[in-house]
Amino acid sequence: MTESHKPRPPGSSPARPPGSSPARPPDVDTGFWLWVVALPLMSAGYVVDLLTGPARPSGPVLAISVVFLVIIAAVVATFLVLMRQGYRWVRTVLTGGAIASVVFSATGLFTAERHAVAASMYAVAVIVGSVLIAGGVFLLHRKDAHEFFTR
Repeated sequence: MTESHKPRPPGSSPARPPGSSPARPPDVDTGFWLWVVALPLMSAGYVVDLLTGPARPSGPVLAISVVFLVIIAAVVATFLVLMRQGYRWVRTVLTGGAIASVVFSATGLFTAERHAVAASMYAVAVIVGSVLIAGGVFLLHRKDAHEFFTR
């Protein structure tokens, strides 16, 4: 019998072909979904800050800001899909972006004057979003997840 046709014991998984990446661990899936939930929250926080901040943009500047937000959100969503496939460089880029977005959001909490309702909406969106992003980054760097990123 050839090796690929040998009977396997019950409950065992088939052997992985050489050079293939290991099965995706639950930490990667959970980290992915944390990022997926955080992306619209952080985007909403940016829109609230854009529309209610002390320097409200008008017309073309507002349109360019919204287009920029949509492009960045699409790039992040694409990177999340690639990260789920096991690309290590994408995890590194997402980690850097996570640090930058958490720092930007935290400084935005304490530096801009907003009306009470806008301040509350911004605070809830960016605090919850930042915690979700930080949790996602933590899960993506655990040992099981680290072994998954081989590409």
